[in-house]
Amino acid sequence: MHADYVIVGAGSAGCALAYRLAEAGRRVTVIEEGGSDAGPFIQMPGALSYPMNMGIYDWGLKSEPEPHLGGRVLATPRGKVLGGSSSINGMVYVRGHARDFDTWAAMGADGWAYADVLPYFKRMEASHGGSGPEFRGTDGPLHITRAPRKPLSTPSSRRGGRRAIR
Repeated sequence: MHADYVIVGAGSAGCALAYRLAEAGRRVTVIEEGGSDAGPFIQMPGALSYPMNMGIYDWGLKSEPEPHLGGRVLATPRGKVLGGSSSINGMVYVRGHARDFDTWAAMGADGWAYADVLPYFKRMEASHGGSGPEFRGTDGPLHITRAPRKPLSTPSSRRGGRRAIR
C-alpha cells in the first residue's frame, strides 16, 4: 500500500483533509481507531449526553485539576467513532466568536483574524436561514440551519413556588 499522505483520525478535520487531498489527485490513507457512528444514540440528537458518557463512543478524557474551579477535574468528551467529536455533539455547529480570532491575531497568530478565517467558514457552509451571505456560505458541503427561537420547555403552572414544565 502506498500513500502520499497518511491522516490519523477520521474526525471532521481528518475527513475534510482526506477529501480535499483525494480531490486533488493525492493517494490518502486514513487511520481511525474508533468504530462506526451508526448507533442510535449518535443518530438521535436529543440523546447527545449518552455517547459522551459511553466508552464505545468517547475516549473518556479528563482535564487536569482546574485551580479556578476548586481543583475539579472536568470531563472533556472526544468522539471515538468515524466523524470524531462531531459525531457526538448533538448536531450542534458553532463558530468561535469573532473577537477570539481577532485576539489570537493580535497576540501573533498571523492569518487568524476573523476577517482572515471568514472566507474558509463561508466556503464550507451551505446556510439555510440566519445571517446573510456576508457572514454565511451558500454552496459548501456543510448544511446549516438555524435552530428555532423558542424555549425548550413551557411553564404550565406554578405550584409552591416551583414551575411545572410540560
